[in-house]
Amino acid sequence: MNILKNFTFRRGRLLPLLTKSRPFSADTAEYAKRNYANNISEYNSVIGSLVSQRRGYLLRDVYDDMMLDGVQPLRDTFHALIVGTMKGSRLQDAFFFRDEMKAMGLPPDVNLYNFLISTCGKCKHSDAAIKLLEEMKGHNVKLKGETYICLLNALAATGRTEQVYAIVRDMTAAGLGLNKFCYAGLITAFKNKLPTTEETTKKIIELVKQSKGWSSVEASTDGGENVMMNVSEEELYNIPTAEFLHRRGFINRQLTVYHVAVHACADLNSKETLETLLDMMKRDGYSYDYFIAIQAMRCYFNCRDIDSGVKIFEEFVNSRPPVAELYVTLIEGAMVGHTPRGMQLAQEYLEKMSGRGFFLNPKMGSDLLLAAAGEKEGGYTTANYVWDLLQSRNLKPTLPAVRAYYEGLKHREIPSDDPRLVLVGRLYDDLNLRFGGRRNY
Repeated sequence: MNILKNFTFRRGRLLPLLTKSRPFSADTAEYAKRNYANNISEYNSVIGSLVSQRRGYLLRDVYDDMMLDGVQPLRDTFHALIVGTMKGSRLQDAFFFRDEMKAMGLPPDVNLYNFLISTCGKCKHSDAAIKLLEEMKGHNVKLKGETYICLLNALAATGRTEQVYAIVRDMTAAGLGLNKFCYAGLITAFKNKLPTTEETTKKIIELVKQSKGWSSVEASTDGGENVMMNVSEEELYNIPTAEFLHRRGFINRQLTVYHVAVHACADLNSKETLETLLDMMKRDGYSYDYFIAIQAMRCYFNCRDIDSGVKIFEEFVNSRPPVAELYVTLIEGAMVGHTPRGMQLAQEYLEKMSGRGFFLNPKMGSDLLLAAAGEKEGGYTTANYVWDLLQSRNLKPTLPAVRAYYEGLKHREIPSDDPRLVLVGRLYDDLNLRFGGRRNY
């Protein structure tokens, strides 16, 4: 499995290198030493490892190697490959594996269609989801309750409220009740529907109230196939809390509808709707979890209400242990608009965060650097501080963050041979060479 430690190739590089370095005439012992999998069981293990690491961009390369080795994939192999593309939001790869599966005489089953439809939702391709539904009907594949909810949330991703309600009617006709994930999808549909009007936020509040009528009898549970493939309902239905499920105590799964509604308020910059929802939560006897607190802070900061955002943070950390995400949300939110007070506040909480022993990971650091780099006036103190924090841990930001920071430095009166400018420019050239022309599907 040494290949898993050294899988740093991008698609297009791995296969040519492997085919060049291991020709069919290679010595048997040498071939065995270089090869990372020899049979379907070993390939399934490799695929499972890549899926668990969310390195879906390597699955096509592994599949090409499998074909090169003459190993016949099984139905379970294709399920794992398509789950990996779903987790990585790689729609083109998902349909490629679907077509390969059909070409080998393995018709997709309902669970695999669910994964494909979910991928369409993640990639905001509702038309593709509709085509999959038509394909299922054409092949007499019976829809499950999960399929309807996947479709509902895939259509919600592009704000197609009329088609979402059509799915709801189909569910009712099939004798299926609405659960919390259905109401979450309805809220998402209205959030994404354009143009946004006053009716949008009113509808969100109305749906949250209606959701209180769903009973535990209607509550869905993670299906056996999903559990086996390590896919939660939140991930299958594209609920924004999916990435936090592994964090103990981070979210209260009973608050799914509130999670989606408060997240919508942050995206819509609707402070009034947020406060209505928070009051409803208190009346229902619920307290904030980490996700609710983070989204409430986002909403206030997006509305340029710094005081209320800071108040949410301080009240929450007085009752619960702080986490890095809370600090990052406050720091990034304070920088909205790049006001002098906001930038100063961001700097202060960056120092407090470091003082509490919280460290930035590459994603958090890149997000903060990108936000701080947009400062047009001032001494660029916050952006420089974020850069220094990343450099102290030898972390490389993403290309967009480095580009923004580099452009910001160049627009200031800095000598061309300044060590910081030279270092950032060198990293920018390197990242641009490696990833500048890369596209993710």
